[in-house]
Amino acid sequence: MIRARTLGLAATALLATVNAGAQRMLGQPQISDANARSIALFREAGMVLQSPRCLNCHPVGDRPTQTDRMEPHQPWVVRGIDGTGAPGLHCGACHHAANFDTAGVPGNSGWRLAPASMGWQGRSLGAICVQIKDPKRNGGRDMTALLHHVAQDSLVGWAWRPGGARTPAPGSQATFGALMRAWAESGAGCPSDKPE
Repeated sequence: MIRARTLGLAATALLATVNAGAQRMLGQPQISDANARSIALFREAGMVLQSPRCLNCHPVGDRPTQTDRMEPHQPWVVRGIDGTGAPGLHCGACHHAANFDTAGVPGNSGWRLAPASMGWQGRSLGAICVQIKDPKRNGGRDMTALLHHVAQDSLVGWAWRPGGARTPAPGSQATFGALMRAWAESGAGCPSDKPE
């Protein structure tokens, strides 16, 4: 009993430490070279883009993941034609307009998966960068629309208010939006996937 309690306390302390590290505030690096600054800004924004809150809904395959451990979604669901699930098991059957923390079910009025073309789970940060700049793979958005999407969309904003025991995305949506705007204004450079 005492050992189990000690392990429980240790696990709680470890989770708090990990969450604190994941929640460090995003910031804008101070670099004078425009391209290097742009890449550094995107790397900073990448802490959000590569967090479980984003990756769970941006799978490369047809099935979302869930939890901070990015486990396969239970029950078994698939993207469907428009990202809202298959006929008979639409996302809205379980996910409603707001989080239902008692049952551990996240919610938002626009709950759905990102289009398949916007799947980036398992991709490098450089590949994600190239992908989100491409209107053929980012939902048809030019840079202005992309910046509006990341800074204003309520479903994107859910990542910072996930409820339950989920770890929020680092920083805030406003900070993330400002980082992405600064990235775009400095040339929208992408990190290289080549080893340095």
